[in-house]
Amino acid sequence: MVTNPTKEKISFEEYLNYDDGTDNRYELVDGELVVMNPPAKRHFKISRFLVRLFEEFISRQKLDIEVFTGIGVRTGSNKARIPDVSVIEGEVWRSIPDDASAVVQVPLMLAVEVVSAGAEQRERDYTDKAIEYQNTGIPEYWIVDPIEQKITVLMLDKGSYTKTVYMVDEALKSATFPGLKVTAGEIISP
Repeated sequence: MVTNPTKEKISFEEYLNYDDGTDNRYELVDGELVVMNPPAKRHFKISRFLVRLFEEFISRQKLDIEVFTGIGVRTGSNKARIPDVSVIEGEVWRSIPDDASAVVQVPLMLAVEVVSAGAEQRERDYTDKAIEYQNTGIPEYWIVDPIEQKITVLMLDKGSYTKTVYMVDEALKSATFPGLKVTAGEIISP
């Protein structure tokens, strides 16, 4: 992970318009730009599986919900994250102008992070992002961990996350998608 390509802190507003002429994607952490490395193949496959799963469920249920990879969410005054999968209300998505940065400034309905190898990445997904997503008010946060073969679902309850861990043979329960039928194993090994 590469940090601070500008060598100076920037504001959230500067982040929305930042362009260094590369195709790099950045998260903003306490005013510092952090380069997001391309994901491993397994990481990409899991994210793609979840997008398809959610889109099929949304279509069957005729819900006004959008699912994306690559959009950001503001998580503090000078913080923005790019979840691996973002679920957002359709009305909120449509309210963003087409020429505006794809960084949502209201809580997502659901954020999903797929854990990458490495202690720093694990800490970021399990601790840093969990705290930021909780404080932002994201009601549901999934941590998909293909390394430990489990999925941790965090649900916002009275301002704090409660945690349920699902092993590969267990069916997940989601407040965002009640009635969704999928096991942790189907997500971890698509």
